[in-house]
Amino acid sequence: MSDEILAVLRPRAVARRSFVKGDHLFHRGDPVRVMFLVTDGCANLVRYQEDGRPAVLQRARRGTVLAEASVFSDQYHCDAVAAMATEVVLIAIGEIQRLLNEDHVFALEWSRHLSNELQHTRKRAEILALRTVAARLDAWLTWSDGDLPAKGEWRRLAEEIAVSPEALYREISRRRG
Repeated sequence: MSDEILAVLRPRAVARRSFVKGDHLFHRGDPVRVMFLVTDGCANLVRYQEDGRPAVLQRARRGTVLAEASVFSDQYHCDAVAAMATEVVLIAIGEIQRLLNEDHVFALEWSRHLSNELQHTRKRAEILALRTVAARLDAWLTWSDGDLPAKGEWRRLAEEIAVSPEALYREISRRRG
């Protein structure tokens, strides 16, 4: 999320909340009254499948608005669950709607942010449609200008391309060998 958006939203916070891993920030069907800006930790936007397994639709980390697509919804369409100890500030949904209607600079930045999120989501969907670890890594590298992240970030990369860390490590080792 851009610094411009964060600079506008932070002073408009109406409350601060803390969650421990596994806590729900909201449930599917809850009315949308506030927007959650993650200030520390990580919260996942999830939709539960028929077998009970969660499908993660968003991983909101520090400096990210959770479920920003809900700004014009009456109710949340997913659950939000703290993936670790997480701190958020709450901004009234009416305030965000007012900003979008009256502050053209904010509205432009919000639109730019949503466009970037859409591009990222499409990229991830294309990567996840591939069957092998090698194909997923190749696609990720293509989108990332061919640069692997630092070794300490490989676990996050494995999560992003939905493979086990061990499978990713084996694939990287095979390529370096």
